[in-house]
Amino acid sequence: QVQLVESGGGLVSPGGSLRLSCAVSARTFTTYTLGWFRQAPGKEREFVAAVTWNGGRLYYADSVKGRFTISRDNAKNMVYLQMNSLKPEDTAVYYCAADRIGLATTSGTEYDYWGQGTQVTVSS
Repeated sequence: QVQLVESGGGLVSPGGSLRLSCAVSARTFTTYTLGWFRQAPGKEREFVAAVTWNGGRLYYADSVKGRFTISRDNAKNMVYLQMNSLKPEDTAVYYCAADRIGLATTSGTEYDYWGQGTQVTVSS
């Protein structure tokens, strides 16, 4: 059974940084595409970033390009989201997701497994 556990969320001031982590328990982790999504109150879930199995392809939402960086460590079964220059509109619950086939990109329907989420609040 595949489990994803996010950590690293919290309260940060505008302009600040946070690093989210996601631990993935899966025997074939190295073949998975991994992504981050977020959902703000009253809004639909939206794509944030994704990385293919070897880090060869990276995908970002336009709203986070240049501010967020996704990375993965296959030796540790971890995926990260470094978030810099945070804005109040980045406030949301952030979810880690995994696609076991390795073909997913930006659509949530392409992902098979999801974590429980971690809250990120950007406020002064």
